[in-house]
Amino acid sequence: MYLLLSQLSLMDLMHVSTTIPKMATNSLSDQKSISFVGCATQHFLYLTLGGAECLLLAFMSYDRYVAICHPLRYAVLMNRKVTLMMAATSWLGASLNFLIYTASLMHFPFCGPRQIHHFYCEFPAVVKLVCGDIPVYEAAVYVSTLLLLLLPILLVSASYVCILHSVIQMRAAGSKRNAFATCSSHLAVVSLWFGAGILSYMRPRSQRPPLHDTVGSVFYSIVTPTLNPLIYTLRNKDVAKALRRVLGRDLITQRSQVQLS
Repeated sequence: MYLLLSQLSLMDLMHVSTTIPKMATNSLSDQKSISFVGCATQHFLYLTLGGAECLLLAFMSYDRYVAICHPLRYAVLMNRKVTLMMAATSWLGASLNFLIYTASLMHFPFCGPRQIHHFYCEFPAVVKLVCGDIPVYEAAVYVSTLLLLLLPILLVSASYVCILHSVIQMRAAGSKRNAFATCSSHLAVVSLWFGAGILSYMRPRSQRPPLHDTVGSVFYSIVTPTLNPLIYTLRNKDVAKALRRVLGRDLITQRSQVQLS
């Protein structure tokens, strides 16, 4: 579990680092631009990291299924070799898939002044600049994205159906609470990530207003990767205790300041 969590943290860190530094640089400078190679690199990285996270979240749901439904066989079914294969499959599968689509997209001719109406080189914003008719390419990307979203969602759903069935059969209330606590963080992250991805990429281009694209991309490229570590770490008792201690200390400090003033 911790190896998979470390990969999720790395993906979230890289996802935020792919977009925010360049966005901050453009916001603070008069020249709001990005090179062609830089745009292609950014486009490839954020798609790869997003796709890898979809696959990794699906594998993590299987990890939760084994931990709850087959606890005595967990060390055998989820040994280090299996978890390393899961992590490698997430990275390689997503990178190979989106390397092809990024290379194909960057070979199309682009129209006009090449102004991207977005704060980074997101796929929908870049596709709008392409000259000519590209329905075949868009259809291929749509099908690929559909599979990359729906297959993990199906695996997650199947895992949690089995988990729910096992939890219902548990007699002890404490065991049920522990099982739900084990899955709560993963369910929250899955809901945020796949919900934002479906709203952003599963609609036709004609039904995606620019404002909706921007809000959706901010959510899944900045908000969700930032919230994921917080969602997982707050389940740790030591982290939660430290947070309560800090908040309590700040509250006491504020009260003393109010009394002194």
